[in-house]
Amino acid sequence: MSEPFDAVDVIRAKRDGHRLTDAQLDWIIDAYVRGVVAEEQMAALAMAILFNGMREDELARWTAAMIASGERLDLSCAGRPTADKHSTGGVGDKITLPLAPLVAACGVAVPQLSGRGLGHTGGTLDKLESIPGWRASLSAAEFMTQLREVGAVVCAAGPGLAPADRKLYALRDVTGTVESIPLIASSIMSKKIAEGSASLVLDVKVGTGAFMKTVPDARRLAETMVALGTAHGVRTVALLTDMSTPLGRTAGNALEVAESLEVLGGGGPADVVELTLVLAREMLADVGDADPADALTDGRAMDVWRAMIRAQGGDPLAPLPLARERHVLTAPVAGVLTRLDAYAVGVAAWRLGAGRARQQDRVSAAAGVVLLAKPGEAVRVGQPLLELHTEDESRFARALDALADGYDISVSEVRATDIRVPDPGLTPPRLIIDRIG
Repeated sequence: MSEPFDAVDVIRAKRDGHRLTDAQLDWIIDAYVRGVVAEEQMAALAMAILFNGMREDELARWTAAMIASGERLDLSCAGRPTADKHSTGGVGDKITLPLAPLVAACGVAVPQLSGRGLGHTGGTLDKLESIPGWRASLSAAEFMTQLREVGAVVCAAGPGLAPADRKLYALRDVTGTVESIPLIASSIMSKKIAEGSASLVLDVKVGTGAFMKTVPDARRLAETMVALGTAHGVRTVALLTDMSTPLGRTAGNALEVAESLEVLGGGGPADVVELTLVLAREMLADVGDADPADALTDGRAMDVWRAMIRAQGGDPLAPLPLARERHVLTAPVAGVLTRLDAYAVGVAAWRLGAGRARQQDRVSAAAGVVLLAKPGEAVRVGQPLLELHTEDESRFARALDALADGYDISVSEVRATDIRVPDPGLTPPRLIIDRIG
């Protein structure tokens, strides 16, 4: 059977700045999944989109075609409202771990399909896999049963969800087209819309440790994703949040699980608690005015966490992996720590074994970085700043190289005895930068 369009004509149209028709958009995605459109042809189209962009209605249709390439989940079995959260990724961003059980404890079901880390940003599934016995892959029946009975699921997406995105994501990574905002937005939103949640909260990171380095770029991405969600009938809001300093006090898989347990137990770093509660309130906006902070202090969120981990084969009470080798980086001078770069810490954690360079690489559950000081805190000469964890001591040298220019200590402050020492859980300035939607 002959095809209704020629891929070269579609590429030329976008190359020359034209809006692709709905029929062209539907066909090119479907033909790509079927193998009729070759990888090099889709690569050329992706580059044309990178240079020329897409109109709002054009992008909505492109995203709809990506959704239609697979299944769209029906979450009516949950028996209660559903809400999901997506973060664009950062360093120390363990928010999904306390957030999902917290929101479920307050009456909203959370179907969280998560991913793995790549490069300097951590992956939620990698973190959870540091819990003995926990498994990321669930059958459709297991997913629905857990959502109904526990109220929260954090797992890997199945192969039937937006398969067009799976192919295109891998292609963009090797063709220099990752930076296209329309392609980023459609990649994220096609999966999240297909997931079937009634509402979605987006945590769009901005800063040195984020994919989006500037507020204007982050805002453009957030506005594009909110428009896509709204166009597809999903109540969508986005928060722009700071990722110039690592979130919390840890970067690494088991280390971040341990810190999340502190939050679920009513403690934890102030910035992690703040962002968890802000996102929880957004996800609970349609179900009354219950304060999610109460569910952290009274143990309800922890109860859901334990049920969620057990449902996926994990032992929530088992000890977490500990690194065999540790190295402490100390302050070379006295003063105030004024900068601790999220990207530098993320690269250090990656080099210690907590991250991967390729999707097929294995990660170390125990590797990572513990932040013993945060910006705004006074430090003495020789005071520990960072503690590096790894299974292989030969990794320390390259991790330390990554951190060499990753922090600043101001020695021009007043005498150390006069410096006000903030709370160790100091929240970074402007953690919540903006709200869109």
